[in-house]
Amino acid sequence: MKRALLSVSDKSGIVDFGRELVRRGWEVVSTGGTAGALRGAGLPVTDVAEITGHPEMMDGRVKTLHPAVHAGILARRSTATDMEALVAQGYGPIDLVVVNLYPFRETVAHGGVGVAEAMGKVDIGGPTMIRAAAKSHPDVLVVVDPDDYDAVLGVLDGEGEDEPKTRRALAAKVFRHVSEYDGAVAEYLEGDSVGTGKGAAADGVDGDPDAPTWPARLSVELSKVDALRYGENPDQPAAFYRLGESVGIAALEQHHGKALSYNNILDLDGALLSLAPFALSPRPAVCIVKHTTPCGLAIDDSLRGAWDKALRCDPISAFGSVIAVNRPVDRETAQRISELFVECVVAPAFDDDAMAVLTGKKNIRLLTFPADTEAQALRPFGPGLAGAPESVRSAACFLSNHGRLPEARTLRSVYGGVLVQSPPTPPFYGIAEGNWEVVTTRSPDAREMDDLRFAWAAVYGVKSNAILLARDGATLGIGAGQMSRVDSSRIAVRKAADQELSLNGAALASDAFFPFRDGVDAAAASGVKAIVQPGGSIRDEEVIGAANEHGIAMVFTGRRLFRH
Repeated sequence: MKRALLSVSDKSGIVDFGRELVRRGWEVVSTGGTAGALRGAGLPVTDVAEITGHPEMMDGRVKTLHPAVHAGILARRSTATDMEALVAQGYGPIDLVVVNLYPFRETVAHGGVGVAEAMGKVDIGGPTMIRAAAKSHPDVLVVVDPDDYDAVLGVLDGEGEDEPKTRRALAAKVFRHVSEYDGAVAEYLEGDSVGTGKGAAADGVDGDPDAPTWPARLSVELSKVDALRYGENPDQPAAFYRLGESVGIAALEQHHGKALSYNNILDLDGALLSLAPFALSPRPAVCIVKHTTPCGLAIDDSLRGAWDKALRCDPISAFGSVIAVNRPVDRETAQRISELFVECVVAPAFDDDAMAVLTGKKNIRLLTFPADTEAQALRPFGPGLAGAPESVRSAACFLSNHGRLPEARTLRSVYGGVLVQSPPTPPFYGIAEGNWEVVTTRSPDAREMDDLRFAWAAVYGVKSNAILLARDGATLGIGAGQMSRVDSSRIAVRKAADQELSLNGAALASDAFFPFRDGVDAAAASGVKAIVQPGGSIRDEEVIGAANEHGIAMVFTGRRLFRH
């Protein structure tokens, strides 16, 4: 009888898999909770203690570390002396090892986890068994991922054209799995495991005991999602890898259109980033992105209205754009979108009529946000979402966590290295301003304050130097990526003029402070009446004085929103 050893933390699919093994005549050996789950399903299970002749010790810390287990895994079936040694000791071979490890990274992900608790989640027996099985993969099948159960059953049934290749692939996955696991433990012990909390050896940065620290060595585990046709340009080979579990863009579900390109993925990232501040908005929001930065963003009482307002800002740049919205797409909005060449649309959902309209365009990519069981948690934060469909609340949950999920880091390659930082928190539209301070003689009135809230949320996704002009929940002009802030201001004003959009009474948001008063003077000349900016320049008093001269209300946020 063939023998399988099953001991898993992630028990998804394990009962069905165990049942299939038993049906094929295998003996199932198991431990602890896994054995309990299998017995609860009525399956015959042999305890590990029965084959080791030794009880579990120390609350289960020692249970599989025994020659009866490891000799059974490591014995070379083609080496007579190995098999004779098994018989001499009264041991039997183990032909299949199914193990996944204690959830260490999940335990420490949110920070503040003490050493004793963290070390309690460091698996010892599991890595030892799967490494042994991977070493013996020509004789022993090894599984660390529940997604591989069907492939293993296929091998047992003699299906598939290349069993040795499958065995090697499963063994390779083991060493990747163990490497990532060990890296997470090392990062915790060296400092901050996710860039947001405290690890065992954290001691602050630059004398600040509350600052997050980073490990001395950083391990990054990437899994290939797709090989892409090419990169930014046709002469650049490219692929898309995901970091950790399937979150972010890798979790979006595509319903129509060609495979995503390298540039599509970059623009989707920019669109999701730009829409994130409107995750909890009680009103529909539309963001139109071109080359990773918004060329139009608006909110309105209807999605069609938000689309029209967003497109009005810069319809020329919107050609070939990527669109992100926070409400299901209806037929009316779909018809408006279909009038323009669009690369991608990502939405909580598309109703049947909208799907019929948009799928008439062969090449448009249609994507939806993943379902999220935590969407209910948004109720206290987004009152306007309380009665919304599940798809809307799931999208809001996805967007509000954009870049901020456990283990999230932003990585950016430079020549010879990688820059790493913790992701930014979106300045959520409609959430209390916190540290905002009115610094001018005149305070913004209620309408101006709402325009400032919108403009500050909208400028978050614009490339620096960023200047954004807005009124009534819509962008009027956007200046992005310029070497000087005053040039960005001029571009924003010109963009508005090109579309014959009046700036009289508009609000202006700047992602960083004004280094000189010339930016304020230019804004005043265009009709701007309220400005929101971080503050912090050595010339703040000069800038405030210019605002007072022009009767402009100015608010300092105390937070910079650079995006390079």
